[in-house]
Amino acid sequence: MSTEDFNYDLPEELIAQTPLKTRSSSKLLVMDRDTGELEHRYFEDITEYLHKGDVLVLNETKVIPARLIGTKEETQATIELLLLKELGDDTWECLSRPFKRLHVGTNITFGNGLLVATVTKKKESGMVEVKFSYKGIFLEILDQLGEMPLPPYIHEKLEEKDRYQTVYARVTGSAAAPTAGLHFTEELLKKLENQGVEIVKVLLHVGLGTFRPVEVEDVTKHEMHSEFYQMSKEAADALNLAKKEKRRIIAVGTTSTRVLETVMQKYHEFRECEGNTNIFIYPGYKFLAIDCLITNFHLPKSTLVMLVSAFSKKEFIFHAYEEAIKRHYRFFSFGDAMFIERKTL
Repeated sequence: MSTEDFNYDLPEELIAQTPLKTRSSSKLLVMDRDTGELEHRYFEDITEYLHKGDVLVLNETKVIPARLIGTKEETQATIELLLLKELGDDTWECLSRPFKRLHVGTNITFGNGLLVATVTKKKESGMVEVKFSYKGIFLEILDQLGEMPLPPYIHEKLEEKDRYQTVYARVTGSAAAPTAGLHFTEELLKKLENQGVEIVKVLLHVGLGTFRPVEVEDVTKHEMHSEFYQMSKEAADALNLAKKEKRRIIAVGTTSTRVLETVMQKYHEFRECEGNTNIFIYPGYKFLAIDCLITNFHLPKSTLVMLVSAFSKKEFIFHAYEEAIKRHYRFFSFGDAMFIERKTL
């Protein structure tokens, strides 16, 4: 299976640079998972497709302002760090740029010394481990000095930081937003609850595993970077009951999907647990946990477009993308949404 098989041409003007004024006013492409049949709607119409007894699974991770720009103490060269994973004891795994200028023992200062990072380990592909020193509360300093880690294809400045957070974001630690969830408003979630849709929350802190490009020719040779996940007993009990009663489990986003599939693959049931997952889902994968998927439109040749291609038929997904391009849907993080639906179990 070639990485090139997941490529497609996208006009640059369809890459959404800013969020819409109203979250739920984005377009919604509804696709039947089994037939590939398409409907063109708006996201607020999702209430017509979710029914009493359905379980909607949200990832409640909260993005931290994980992009730090500082100076190398020895030379005053500009260094950029993207915080990816907290390792404990004020140590973080980071993506660094420029990587070649760093070595073990290098000090990088931010905010005139308000925060200092010391490189403790150099890894591969631009990855380093750093230990931070500071006075005060780390997340407060990060909020002061850091920037929201918007993807490189977004060139516009984000006017409101909260627009790169879901309305239900609660647990800090993510290096990127679970973007399928950006379309929900509190009012829309309340409306779904009033319809009898059960809302369950899980956690996956988005790191390099989700957005790292696939650089190998053979898809099966790609190695995913691990990301922290967590499932509560309350969530596990609700999901197990839904499975038993043959009710639909609807994942919001590829991150929620990866939590649910990780747990189900590991235990053959949902269970209270936490850990790190490097699950890589591509065509040929057998889904055990989810029945429907709400997702955005993903980058060519990415692990995300591979996951959605595995969830239905690849030809259905790529036909849907062609239709979305023809109808000028907005793509990627701040773009429009897709609902891949299985109507009956």
